[in-house]
Amino acid sequence: MFRFENPIFLWLLLIIPLMFVLRFVGWRQRRKKIRKFGDPNLLKELMPDVSRFRPGVKFWLLQAALALLILVMARPQMGTKISRDKRNGIETIICLDISNSMKAEDVVPSRLEKSKLMVENLVDNFTNDKIGLVVFAGDAFVQLPITSDYVSAKMFLQNIDPSLITSQGTDIARALTIAMNSFTKQEAIGRAIIVITDGEDHEGGALEAAEAARKKGINVFILGVGEAKGAPIPDGSGGYMTDNRGETVMTALNEQMCQQVAKAGKGTYIHVDNTSDAQERLNDELAKLQKGETSSVIYSEYDEQFQAFGILALLLLIIEICIFESKNPLLKNIKLFRKK
Repeated sequence: MFRFENPIFLWLLLIIPLMFVLRFVGWRQRRKKIRKFGDPNLLKELMPDVSRFRPGVKFWLLQAALALLILVMARPQMGTKISRDKRNGIETIICLDISNSMKAEDVVPSRLEKSKLMVENLVDNFTNDKIGLVVFAGDAFVQLPITSDYVSAKMFLQNIDPSLITSQGTDIARALTIAMNSFTKQEAIGRAIIVITDGEDHEGGALEAAEAARKKGINVFILGVGEAKGAPIPDGSGGYMTDNRGETVMTALNEQMCQQVAKAGKGTYIHVDNTSDAQERLNDELAKLQKGETSSVIYSEYDEQFQAFGILALLLLIIEICIFESKNPLLKNIKLFRKK
């Protein structure tokens, strides 16, 4: 496995396109100044030792050497030893509703952002557990396969937006089915599916899917986000979504349906509001699940690879030094083929 120990230094690579822009601007200004002196072709004949291509070659050699030196600072490494890390934990699949109704702001800052914050806090609370992520609306797909890489989980979580799925609705059954098939084949381990939704525009089949999960030993927890009294849906332009008659669309939490699905899945329904009670209760419920031994493939030893990059950068700098911007006067009279 290849990695960078200090990837923050890779941002310095942005200097290279900036240098190119500065060189291009300088080249344009130089051409304008030359035209003020006279005809460029005539000036070229008056400066026979000036090379047209060598300055550009030297510039790109320097940029290549700079890029390699930046890679050296980032410390490229190659994993050399693979080991399996044994842990005791549970497996959890998060099914996150990303339909437009989740944009409602009856929960601060919005239903969706509150849900993402809860998942992030849940990941922070995990130590030896595995987590996966499924997003759904009128359709569903796996956003993150089940993993113990919590950094990746947070990264994928930040990229979640309602635009990921164009078909609207709340197909909980589809999400549950995909989640059930996303667990590992390991036995004797607690498994949970956590569905975070407002339950609106329910597509049907969720109770049957939750019962199927229960028969497989998977507990289904439902986190209902929002308020039953309803709230408008922001349209992203400072207003609210309207229907075909021009009236503001109101979205309300379908709490009854959420409770039924949780009961069918032998789980718990938890209402999410503007407090931290839901987070604490969810953590308590997950702590009750049976913990089993999980394994993760990790690279435990890494060898430094910066030496090769450093040597190549040094060679490029030596070549750049050996190239003169003007034609070498000592070599201009040397001819490879002399006429007899």
